Amino acid sequence: MNHNLLLESISKHIQLEDNEQQHFLSYVQVKKVKKKEYLLMEGEVNHYAMFVNSGCLRSYTMDKNGFHYIQQFAPEGWWIGDMYSLITKEPGKLCIDALFDSELLLISRVNLDRVYKEIPKFNFYFRVLAEKSLVSFQTRAMENLSLHAKERYEKFCFRYPTLIDKISQKQVAAYIGVTPEFLSKMLHKDPKVNSDFFDVD
Repeated sequence: MNHNLLLESISKHIQLEDNEQQHFLSYVQVKKVKKKEYLLMEGEVNHYAMFVNSGCLRSYTMDKNGFHYIQQFAPEGWWIGDMYSLITKEPGKLCIDALFDSELLLISRVNLDRVYKEIPKFNFYFRVLAEKSLVSFQTRAMENLSLHAKERYEKFCFRYPTLIDKISQKQVAAYIGVTPEFLSKMLHKDPKVNSDFFDVD
């Protein structure tokens, strides 16, 4: 099992001795999921922090009409989870599923607590992740309040450059908060922001 991508992510913030790497990896579980397979449903407790080793996940909420509001895409090298549920151990509000066949590296909340005690430098690494997540959430909230749809689309392209030509307009629309029809018309009207999409719904 290749853990290089995860170790590269960690090494950007903390330096581990070989024995610390091996000790941490002993707590990591491998999970392979198929496209459209759920990792978490609304109302379930999130027990794992999930690192995407390959593929792509998404987290979202759904309104009573079935419209998806995507909070986050997690392509290769990203972490994802329902942070509220993971921290509070209460039922979460997010659904998480796979956009493509994916390979994940999971660490449970129980094992995270062990890692914090046994390898204290991981407190810093996961604090950095939590801070980045908070900044990203606040930035998204402000963008949704203050930016036009075209600007939100441009922010999506900047934030997820590897996904521009891999996911459908329907997925992008759910992320920037418009209907697929509106996004299609917007891209047709302004070719400068248009991209080719593969339909992977």
